[in-house]
Amino acid sequence: MENPLVSVICLCYNQARFVQEALDSVMTQSYDSIELIIVDDASSDGSQNEIDNWLSKHTGISFLPIKENLGSTVAFNQGLKLATGKYIIDLAADDILLADRIEKQVRFFEKQAKKVGVIYSNGTYISEVGEKLQTHFDKDRLMPYEGNIYENVIDTYFIPTPTMMMRKDVLDELNGYDESLAYEDFDFWVRSSRNWNYAYQPEVLTLIRKSDQSYSTSWYKQGDAQLHSTYLVCEKIRSINKSESEQMALIRRLQFELRQSAFSGNHKEFDCFYHLYKRLKQPSGFYRLLNALNKMKLDLSFVRRVYHKFRFG
Repeated sequence: MENPLVSVICLCYNQARFVQEALDSVMTQSYDSIELIIVDDASSDGSQNEIDNWLSKHTGISFLPIKENLGSTVAFNQGLKLATGKYIIDLAADDILLADRIEKQVRFFEKQAKKVGVIYSNGTYISEVGEKLQTHFDKDRLMPYEGNIYENVIDTYFIPTPTMMMRKDVLDELNGYDESLAYEDFDFWVRSSRNWNYAYQPEVLTLIRKSDQSYSTSWYKQGDAQLHSTYLVCEKIRSINKSESEQMALIRRLQFELRQSAFSGNHKEFDCFYHLYKRLKQPSGFYRLLNALNKMKLDLSFVRRVYHKFRFG
């Protein structure tokens, strides 16, 4: 069986403590046909020095040190321009590939139909010090979807992004990540799944680093640029939806984002989501109430704090 080239784009931003471990996990793969491209998005914590020290011991690696912070979507696309592999892995500089990940994913991908553009697997979350926490699909509320997952990705979060391997053809077709957005995965899932199928590989192949506060900070912060990016993706979804069931999935997504916006004090984004929601559905009394409270610019973040205290202690 041929060994197609896999391009690993390792994107680093202020991950000096972890970047060498992430890079080592690429170099110790059981699969040989790998192209490693390192992109540092103007880190200020000494990450570039850590990368330089690591590169002094390795050859044949592409390194793109960016002088001013561009954001993850733009920085990734800079690395993508250098990639020549059939398959692409977007590796955060604090995550770790298990030693046989690329070999197993390539073998799995090569058996898929040409319509499959993205595969993903299970992953294990680890703490900042490397302690194993839990596996992604151990949660009862999460389940993997395969095939045409367009409606699923609108409706719910289920893909552990760091586990994905993508055909370069998919990224080329989409012109890479949308550089106008503050984050990439939701938009990528939506746009790619409109034309390509996904496949799930039921193995843990990646260790995904979570910060100490990750489990208690899943809500948006005030002024969070990611929330406005989510709104922009929802506008895209409305324009490319083709069926009533897809519109219903978008309505459920908007209801979720309205609650997120209201209870995180993001009044402007609430307005954006609410106006889009009204174009699709007559708001219920609950969402009309949230809208009235939002117009009064009331701080409802105490609801979130109570929720976090109840759930996380």
